[in-house]
Amino acid sequence: MLKIFKYFDRKDWLLVLCSLFFIVTQVWLDLKIPDYMTEITMLVQTEGSRVSDILVQGGFMLLCAVGSMLSSMGTVFLAARVAAGFAVRLRGMVFDKTLSFSIEEMSTFSTPSLITRSTNDIMQIQLLIIMGLQVVIRAPIMAVWAIFKINGKAWEWTAATGSAVAFLSLLIALIVLVALPKFRVIQTLTDQLNRVTRENLSGTRVVRAYNAEEYQEKKFEQANDELTRTNLFTGRTMAVLFPAIGLMMSGMNLAIYWIGAVLINNASVPDRLPLFADMVVFSSYAMQIIMAFMMLSMVFIMMPRAAVSAKRIHEVLDTEVKIRDGKGWEVVKAHGKGEIEFRHVSFKYPDAEDYVLKDVSFNVRHGETVAIIGSTGSGKSTLLNLIPRFMDAAQGEVLVDGVNVKQYPLEDLRSKIGYVSQKAILFSGNVVSNVAFGQKMEEADHEVKKAVEMAQGKGFVEKMEGQYEGEVAQSGTNLSGGQKQRLSIARAIYKNPEIYLFDDSFSALDYKTDRLLRSRLKQEIKEATSIIVAQRIGTIIDADTIIVLDQGKVVGMGTHQELMENCGVYQEIAYSQLSKEELEVG
Repeated sequence: MLKIFKYFDRKDWLLVLCSLFFIVTQVWLDLKIPDYMTEITMLVQTEGSRVSDILVQGGFMLLCAVGSMLSSMGTVFLAARVAAGFAVRLRGMVFDKTLSFSIEEMSTFSTPSLITRSTNDIMQIQLLIIMGLQVVIRAPIMAVWAIFKINGKAWEWTAATGSAVAFLSLLIALIVLVALPKFRVIQTLTDQLNRVTRENLSGTRVVRAYNAEEYQEKKFEQANDELTRTNLFTGRTMAVLFPAIGLMMSGMNLAIYWIGAVLINNASVPDRLPLFADMVVFSSYAMQIIMAFMMLSMVFIMMPRAAVSAKRIHEVLDTEVKIRDGKGWEVVKAHGKGEIEFRHVSFKYPDAEDYVLKDVSFNVRHGETVAIIGSTGSGKSTLLNLIPRFMDAAQGEVLVDGVNVKQYPLEDLRSKIGYVSQKAILFSGNVVSNVAFGQKMEEADHEVKKAVEMAQGKGFVEKMEGQYEGEVAQSGTNLSGGQKQRLSIARAIYKNPEIYLFDDSFSALDYKTDRLLRSRLKQEIKEATSIIVAQRIGTIIDADTIIVLDQGKVVGMGTHQELMENCGVYQEIAYSQLSKEELEVG
């Protein structure tokens, strides 16, 4: 738990020190009030005392109370400032770390879990800091200072107060031991509930199409009920604490007055008034001590859950990123433009037994268009993902411009590449912000329009309300699959990279749009290198080189005509899609 505070910066510690000043001031003022109560008690019991003297002492008590309130407000303000600032920074660190994850690290954490860690878990830490600065620092200072104040009054009162504190400490320890394991479970169950909710919302069309609403409701109810039961258990366990503290405080107060009555009764007449004053003051100080421990118990209630949250945040921040920046940029600068080479590349996923790619070797020259085709699961997308280092090869080398991709700084490597993913990903905003995504958007209108027009998206974009400023919903839910793909392709075109990677990016397009788009790309980006992963023969038939994958191995390489003559796997794919006459025309 304490490891999380290593992320405090100098400003945070400075604010903590300022809050410490306010806390000490507040404790001093709170503990001065019983002193004035003693004076008032003595004045009331002493003959000849003037009302004005009593009012003066009462005025001092009022000033102490007001000062304590102002000090408390200062403490709360600083605590909230520290907690909010730390939460912002911690959330940013978790987000930045998540962005640096490769596919391997992302598979370690589920998406719902990462969402919970960056929201709910950080909120638990924030609440603990707010309470901790107000209570964890204040309670020991209050308790120790009050104990010194009552020291030497009467050992019977001290024993009664000590017994109450011991009982409270034991009760808190037992409750924490019982509740802590359940708090770990709660965070995991929160992940599960988020997963079910997210799955249901993102797949709502499929759920409705298959009339599976009842099935999904049962899944949600099961996750919800399990989380509710666990929360109820911890809530009921914690609920024991406050009634027990209330009972103990009342019992301690009763014990102090009962002991005081006995002591006063057994004392001589001159000693009775000082004893009575001591009893009133001792009662007040003892209540301050117990209140300090009671406030501390509130932090102990939050501590187990915050400790679990801190551990979960550390798991993200301490995860070692496997794919890091290379250090060979001075070498990279001296080489060519847009050339790609695979040298005996093999790849398998972590903990998998079989290789997805096996001894793959080929070369793509500057300006060439190379297509990759194969059956589902043959490793096409995996091969493509090795070029921008979304994953690293287990064996062999992937070279861009003659240099191993592992030597590139990631930003420089990916700045060379225009990547269009298999699933078209759009972001909430408008057409311009999506097409110019990640690039400079100053005076981008002309270039954006050109990229959209090349991607065959001009027709539908200019029919949208607002046209290029038209709204694009999160994930592009207000656009069709083909429209999303064309905007994704326009995004890559706008970047004007040296290398284009198309991961089955034409699958949602009709044949006419597909043909027009490829024809336009061939004209406009002929200086760039293109690698196209596709399922349709029609999309890749005019590529300079076609690579055929089967079960992770290269089983054919050449032009369409060459593969039709000497590659059985390619022939099977071709004849399953087009007739012999269509292939000849193509």
